[in-house]
Formats: sequence, structure tokens, C-alpha cells
Amino acid sequence: MANGYSPGLTVSTRALIRRIRRLPLKGEVLVGVGDLVDFDTPVARALLPGLLQSIKAANILGIAVEELEGALCIKIADPIIRNQLIAKTDSFFGFFKSECRSPVDGVVETISHASGSVGVRRPPNPIVLEAYISGKVSEVLPEEGVVVEAEAAFIQGIFGVGGERSGRLKVLVQNPWEILQAASIDDECRGCILVGGAQVTAAALHKAADVGATGVVCGGVADGVLTEFIGFNIGVAITGDENIPLTLVVSEGFGAIPMAQRTFDLLISLEGKAASINGATQIRAGVIRPEIIVPLSPQSTVKPLDAMAAPSVGSAVRIVREPYFGELATIYKLPSQPTTVGSGAVVRVLEAVLKSGEHVVVPRANVEVINAV
Repeated sequence: MANGYSPGLTVSTRALIRRIRRLPLKGEVLVGVGDLVDFDTPVARALLPGLLQSIKAANILGIAVEELEGALCIKIADPIIRNQLIAKTDSFFGFFKSECRSPVDGVVETISHASGSVGVRRPPNPIVLEAYISGKVSEVLPEEGVVVEAEAAFIQGIFGVGGERSGRLKVLVQNPWEILQAASIDDECRGCILVGGAQVTAAALHKAADVGATGVVCGGVADGVLTEFIGFNIGVAITGDENIPLTLVVSEGFGAIPMAQRTFDLLISLEGKAASINGATQIRAGVIRPEIIVPLSPQSTVKPLDAMAAPSVGSAVRIVREPYFGELATIYKLPSQPTTVGSGAVVRVLEAVLKSGEHVVVPRANVEVINAV
């Protein structure tokens, strides 16, 4: 039955979380299997080749392309520094000189006798890959990266912006329907992931950024607030690479939507603990959900997250289509036969009870399962 559902949101009090940390190109792994790592522990590194700077040497000297060979002061593979002489010419018994100097540091990579240009490869840019979660290295991917695992509380959001960050959880509201205001934020929020309720204001986001908070988690966010904070309209591509000072994760959707009670209660129980947060989101093929990961002291009986039970009668769901968009419900029946719905389509459905007590029938594709484990 589980394959009849949209990808679900998981809210887990404890699970074995694994994250693959992979370099974008081959490099050097810095840790070994069994090593303990923290959020910011470097686990692998690589050198990203610098840009190739093309210098029109013959043109600068005012000579023909075929004359460049005799004017060069460097050769291929020579290291070079900014303003170093690349080529020069003398004319009229040395009274007039022309010089071509490098505008950048680097290594001479090409000399083109067809165009009269010299190519200088700029210094490589180091890439350092951090562990992201606090845990143990369970596998090494030679020259590529590692797999880090940890027993942790795990919460998926429905949408987020901003990349990987870490900080201590700090709850700033009393209930899941309260709006996070700027007045609740002070200098003690520096380095923290702030937990709000139904919504966060634009002023609160800016103040959180000003005091040095690393993240904000709340039930919803107004579209206008989000656009104003990040500086542009969000499309349907992957988020997570925005140039913003903190990461935002919303657990329910757009607008003022109270955070699910079980999510709020779990975050309250974890207050003060160090956590990882990532706002990366992709809602189409290859779904990626924003997440909060809070490492816990190890136990021996925890299952990997992908081994959790499939949704069934009693599972909590969120409806993601009108007329019940955003509503939380509990499955009480899973009819096996396809059913004709209001649009005329014949689809597999589920029967659920809303928090208000109303019984509804909705297509299975119109819900996300909240895996509370």
C-alpha cells in the first residue's frame, strides 16, 4: 500500500541517520572508518582547478603572431606571479620597448602560436568537506568522501532555503500557533537554531540574521516575507544555495500555519542540544526535503531510517491539495479498490479523520505521510 503515497515527511524521536559526504571531484579523504566527527570536522578535501586566464600577448606587444616566440620570457609549466614579465620587445636600437605582464598569479599552461595568446591557469581553490552531522564515520569512499552516521532525532520540513549549518536549538515561543516576533530575539540567540510557531515575521528573520543565529524553524512563512528576505522570487528548482546569512525551514507550508504538535513537542524536548539544519528542497523528481538532525547518545536497538514501517491505518498525514490543503489527519481506512473522486478520475483513496473530527476521503497522491517514529 505504501507505494500509493507521495513522499512523506518524517518526524522521528530517534533513528539511525546516514549522510553521504562526497566531494565534487576526486581528492583526499581525511578520516577513517570508526572515527568520531563533529559538525564542522573536515572529512575530505580537494583542489578545484583555477580559471584559465587568456592573455593576448602578441596584441599587447603590437607584433605579429609569428614574432611572439622570440619575445617570450616564460615557457609552459613555469609558475608566474602577478605583474611578472611574460614577453617583451625592443625596437629602434632599444629606444622603444613593449612589455606584456601577467595580470594574475598562476602557472603557464598554454602558448598559442595561432592566436598569439598565453594561457595562465590561476591557483586552485581548496574545497574542504565537513561532516555536517556529529557522529561516526561508517564508510570511506576512496578519493571521494565518507558516509557519516549518527543516532539522532530527525525532522523533515516541507520547504526551506539556505544551506548546511549547525547550532543549538532555542525555542522562542510558548505554543505551536504563536508567531515568532523580532522582540523575542536577542544576543543570546547567536549561534542558535531558533524555533518559532505558526509563522515568522520579516523583522524577526532580519534580527535573527543580525544577532548571528544560524537557522529558524517554524510552521509557515508568508510568500512576501520569504521573497523580501532572500531578495528574489523562489522558483521550482532546488533551493539551498541562496546567499543568505541563516537557514530557514518551514514544517507545514506557506502562510500562518501552526506547527504540528508532535513536531513542536519534539523540538521542545530537544532544546539546548546541538543540531544540524539544511534548507535544501526539491519538490519534483528526486524529492529533497529540508531537515533538522539532532544527534543523541547511542543505543543498540535503533533501526536505520529507511527501515521504518510503511504507513498504515493510524498513520498521520498532511493533505497537500484543496479543499483540505494543509490539514493534518489520521488514516482510519485504506480501501483496496480504486474510487471515483469529484474530478471524475478513478484513483486509489484513503479515508481519514481531520483534527476537527471531520471524516474525509482523499486521493492517496494528495497526502504526505508524516512518519512519526
